[in-house]
Amino acid sequence: MALTGILLAAGRGKRFDPSGVENKLLQRVAGEPVVAASARNMLAALPRVLAVVRPGDDRVAVLLGRLGCEVRVCADADLGMGESLVTAIDYTRGAEGWLIGLGDMPWVRPATMRALAAAIEDGANIAAPVYQGRRGNPVAFSAYHLPLLLALDGDQGARAIVHSHPVHEVAVDDDGVVRDIDTRADLTD
Repeated sequence: MALTGILLAAGRGKRFDPSGVENKLLQRVAGEPVVAASARNMLAALPRVLAVVRPGDDRVAVLLGRLGCEVRVCADADLGMGESLVTAIDYTRGAEGWLIGLGDMPWVRPATMRALAAAIEDGANIAAPVYQGRRGNPVAFSAYHLPLLLALDGDQGARAIVHSHPVHEVAVDDDGVVRDIDTRADLTD
């Protein structure tokens, strides 16, 4: 079984720059754009990665395409993460499962993603990483949850599914699962 990676990169990053002028995904961390680091790690762990971007974000779309991601534009990205997820899940509905990651989480290690994929391959329907008692991202889903994933909307993403169904927690020594980029201060390693 090979899970499909989904990299959500369609948000506006309003906490990073309320004016919307600076795209946090294109800020540099460890010498490359945030979203590139996130994509490289996922591509190192999974054979197929679909990135979802918002309309007009051509720089992010081209960058992710050059790295090897398939890229889809979510026309309704401004309605929330749920819309981006539905775009990705619908496009990859034949997959055996999905690893859903965030474009602003560049420190998640490929080994962590492989461990989550292995948990799904071993029979879990949802797998989430846990670092020092804190549950993080990315989260993996088996195809069992396809109907629920396709019914998502709003800005909560798949949170309601995770909170209302059994989750196989995978203990990891990877603080990247609880670190994201919300402010300029978050750009430091």
